[in-house]
Amino acid sequence: MSDTHTVLYDPRGLIEAELPLDRAPHEALVTAVLAWQNPDLEPRDYEQLALQLTGHARAVAADVRRHVAALPKNDGRGALADVVLREADGRLAAPLEGTARCVQNRARLVKALYTRLDRLTEPAPAAP
Repeated sequence: MSDTHTVLYDPRGLIEAELPLDRAPHEALVTAVLAWQNPDLEPRDYEQLALQLTGHARAVAADVRRHVAALPKNDGRGALADVVLREADGRLAAPLEGTARCVQNRARLVKALYTRLDRLTEPAPAAP
């Protein structure tokens, strides 16, 4: 195995846009984490779960941003998505902790981002 790696320059996120989100396992993880009553894990286990959910939240947020960019300017769904994305940016900027609360907060964030993504991928409501 080589000790080198390649850094890809992809400022427009085209590579990421081509890769589908691995939604089912992450939704299962979110469901399991949100169902916790009194988990008793080691701090490093909580940290790993939080890292996994953080990475996926960033990927879903990027997908939401791509969908928002493709919407017409007068589509209200974009404004709502912007609110969710600002909230996501703030929550993702918070440092990770090795706690169940931190993991559950990241799980709630992933769930909220998927909810917004689903609303963006639905057909636009008919104008009155």
